Amino acid sequence: MTCITTNLRRMHTALVDGAAHYVLPLYDVLTPTGTCPMNPLVGGTVALRFAHAIHCIESGKPITKTFGEGLSYAAWQTSPAAVESIVRPELSRIHEGIALRDAAWEDAHHNQPHAVYLSTTSAVKVGVTRIANVPSRWIDQGATEAILLAETPYRQLAGLMEVALKGHFADRTAWRAMLQNRSAGDDLRTRKEEALALLPAVYTPFFCTDDTVTRIAYPVLQYPDRVTALKLDATPAFTGTLTGIKGQYLLFADGHVLNVRAHAGYRVHLEF
Repeated sequence: MTCITTNLRRMHTALVDGAAHYVLPLYDVLTPTGTCPMNPLVGGTVALRFAHAIHCIESGKPITKTFGEGLSYAAWQTSPAAVESIVRPELSRIHEGIALRDAAWEDAHHNQPHAVYLSTTSAVKVGVTRIANVPSRWIDQGATEAILLAETPYRQLAGLMEVALKGHFADRTAWRAMLQNRSAGDDLRTRKEEALALLPAVYTPFFCTDDTVTRIAYPVLQYPDRVTALKLDATPAFTGTLTGIKGQYLLFADGHVLNVRAHAGYRVHLEF
């Protein structure tokens, strides 16, 4: 039996020969202490025990509740990692030299090449991410397929294209359906043609001519018939058979699922 104590963070992801690979970064509050490959744990017994401590992932201060993904309320109000243009890319103006919160951070993260894409999660959805985040962003969402629509030089432009398509494509994932592997099975190349035809001609120079469909297989032995969210505040100790990992969720045999990313900053004891 191996026991690890860590403050949780989003699992790192990679696509290797079409398969999603997961690695959990380990932290002592803010100090990195190593990593734990997660794929080998699928099929075995995993125990989680909440240490009843949460630390802000930015300041390291003890907190009783997280905002955003692992932030204290103060950090959530001021951190560039919680700037509104993350959720609404069309609001970014750093390419004009106008920062919403932190010019250096926004220049490094938003004044960079971005992709507009379609992905199959619970349905075909439109999304935006930095080119550097492809394909990890798709894995984080639990997408089984994805295709690029356009590549833009900065975030706002990608966001405006996404806004133009939101009336025709979903922009959010129904997470329960995603975890049950339920999707419409649409042909992404056909949906890409539909999407590009809907966009105004001013965006044509940014259209992506590569029609490659990226397919992603997940380390899942069995998808649940019913899904029950596991929240460590309410269930501080849990033991079960890990039957899969998809998106940022751990899937257990009894239908419980843990959103690792949503528990960023939580200090836990992990046994396997």
